[in-house]
Amino acid sequence: MQLFVNGEEKNVGAETLSALLNELDYEGDWLATAVNGELVSESEREEFKLNNGDRIEILSPMQGG
Repeated sequence: MQLFVNGEEKNVGAETLSALLNELDYEGDWLATAVNGELVSESEREEFKLNNGDRIEILSPMQGG
């Protein structure tokens, strides 16, 4: 399936948002996710089905100063 993740086109096998995060090696409870501009909570990711062409934003905290 073709998705746009953080602005980059990706071809992935994942069918749910949770599976996508695993496939792309994102880990942690502190991630924020949105699909097509709509926030998806951590509790919804396992059941949230992705569709070809979806735009996913994955945000994680950064350290620095």
